[in-house]
Amino acid sequence: MDIVFNMRTFVCVAETGSFTAAAQRLDLTTSYVSRTIASLESHLQTRLLHRTTRRIALTEAGQRYLLRCEQILGYLAEAEAEAGEAHARPAGNLKVHAMTGIGQHYLIQAIAEYSEKYPEVSFDLTLANRTTDILDEGYDISVVIAQELPDSGFIYKQLGSTYSVLCAAPAYLEKHGTPRLPGELGQHRCLRLVNNVMSLDRWLLDGPDGKELVTVERTPFQVNTGDAMTEAVRAGMGIGALPLYSAIGGLQDGSLVRVLPNHSLFPLGIFALYPSRQFLDAKIRTWVEFLREFIPEQVRADEQGVAALSLRLGR
Repeated sequence: MDIVFNMRTFVCVAETGSFTAAAQRLDLTTSYVSRTIASLESHLQTRLLHRTTRRIALTEAGQRYLLRCEQILGYLAEAEAEAGEAHARPAGNLKVHAMTGIGQHYLIQAIAEYSEKYPEVSFDLTLANRTTDILDEGYDISVVIAQELPDSGFIYKQLGSTYSVLCAAPAYLEKHGTPRLPGELGQHRCLRLVNNVMSLDRWLLDGPDGKELVTVERTPFQVNTGDAMTEAVRAGMGIGALPLYSAIGGLQDGSLVRVLPNHSLFPLGIFALYPSRQFLDAKIRTWVEFLREFIPEQVRADEQGVAALSLRLGR
């Protein structure tokens, strides 16, 4: 039995005062409406309507049931409207996972600007340097950096791309000298950024003469986040490969110097992952669309900043 359909039919009969009028409004036959009410009464074990040849009238039980039906159908209409608006209007809480560096350097500002445009969306942001099972952990979306994505079954959109640069502290270079060629890195203290994105002991540098592979055989220090590596390099511990977004601040304030400025390494894609594209919630859809404009603009600004700095310093 479709109880909601039967309730709607009963309300229509009560409003119109006849089976025939209700049938016309619902585009049904009069006999079908009559059988529906009879089935509902049988289900409830209660008479809802007094029937005569000329009119029908609600029983006392029918009056009480009509009030409840109207309340229930009203709640259903509100629920359907709210669910429909979730597809059309961004609102509610957005639970986001992001890798730490991308989250700190790009997403916080992105959330601030997105919230100005869509104030009815709130954010629950988790930063962790790992991929996540979106469904098991209850995230609406995950923002990750990777050379390529494993086959997870989730929908993904590429938001942009970035890369790393080699940096050192001025004090380190004054003491140990500045390498001019990739092959000279073997004579220096090279620090390792170790996570599920960066290669542990091989740096593939892309420069004017093509690609050159450098093996980092011994290291005095390794760490798992770009920001921690930035602090280690700034402290003069050695030369490190820093994600562009982690390096830009130190390069601009002079606490870091770019080493082999014509070379870059670890090209990475920035991706948004989410469970499904069908009936996509408006807050997820608009957030992804916003990031697809915001992230490339921020990466481009960082690249322009580094290029302008190199030009000013004559590197």
